[in-house]
Amino acid sequence: MYKFRAKSNIVLIVLSALSLLAFIAVENSKVDVKQDWYEEKLEAAQLSASAAAFLKEYRLQKGVFIDAINDPNQTALIGQEYTMITTDRGYIEAKLSSTNPNFAAVVVQLLKDAGVEEGDNVAVAFTGSFPGLNISVMAAMQTLKVNPVIITSIGSSNWGANDPYFTWLDMENLLYKSEIFKTRSIAASIGGGSDIGRGLSPQGRDLIKTAIERNNTEFINEKHLEISISKRMELYDKHKNDKPIAAFINVGGGIASLGNSINGKIIPPGLTQYLPGRNFPMKGVMIRMGQKSIPIIHLLNIGQLLDEYGLQQNPVPLPEPGDGEIFVQKKYNVIVTAIATFIMVALIIIVYFGERKHHQLGMDIVPHTQSNNPDKGEQDEIPVL
Repeated sequence: MYKFRAKSNIVLIVLSALSLLAFIAVENSKVDVKQDWYEEKLEAAQLSASAAAFLKEYRLQKGVFIDAINDPNQTALIGQEYTMITTDRGYIEAKLSSTNPNFAAVVVQLLKDAGVEEGDNVAVAFTGSFPGLNISVMAAMQTLKVNPVIITSIGSSNWGANDPYFTWLDMENLLYKSEIFKTRSIAASIGGGSDIGRGLSPQGRDLIKTAIERNNTEFINEKHLEISISKRMELYDKHKNDKPIAAFINVGGGIASLGNSINGKIIPPGLTQYLPGRNFPMKGVMIRMGQKSIPIIHLLNIGQLLDEYGLQQNPVPLPEPGDGEIFVQKKYNVIVTAIATFIMVALIIIVYFGERKHHQLGMDIVPHTQSNNPDKGEQDEIPVL
């Protein structure tokens, strides 16, 4: 009679089949789970999309040509490669990705992770390089009802807000006057080298100064970078209204914020709760804030942020607000997973003890004989099963 044992092919096949069925059941049991602060994230993304759409409509009414090749989603937030106020190299892939309104949800997540609450002060450093990301930051802050204190460096890298007649400061002021956003920059600088436009032509610097004047914004124009950094710290302190700054957000690679371009690489993108102690080449605003134990939200390495928060690279068409893992993630059904695990463990235990019992029975019936032949010594005779 055939003995049903764990070593048999039938048992192994049955266990393999059941394991496969359990795996399929668990995989198919995944459910959509809304992430923390889902409502706030969705509201911020919707506000970001509305603000961007408003700017696009305004630009179209002004007869501005949109380059459908370099701006395939026709957002009107992608500038030209070079203009008279282009300060640095920029990558169009990063600029296109940053126009995703769902970046606002990422900023909501980062602010919440930093412990920012309603009514808190948040110091912000903008440049003209990422107008789409600037909009998302403003949308997130307004949704969470925090108090932004914003300073802008107007100069822009390639493909940013580098239209001399429609800079980021113009965009921001237009959104403010239209009551889409409730705040705007308290001050602005030229940006670029040493925060005074080093590397730009005199005409380029003059165009930026004109933009600051027409938007009636305080002009930061110090001869030395370190003084410009100190001036910004004074302005942040002046406008915090006797309440501490809860977080600092840096968007882009503004030299006054970084202090040195190397610092932008030393400090990882996203949230840094505690700045590591080290000798920074030049302590920009971001470093000084971090050394005061103020959480830093650093938005520069766009590709890494996309990967970390599940946003698409160069999406075409532009995703709708609420689209992405930052809002909803698929997770395993705990009940189905627990049942499948219990069944498989139980079967393995049954097979194990069945095999152990069979092995023990085999040992019990093995005859143990001794040989009396002195020439052969003592031997155990074990019959072949």
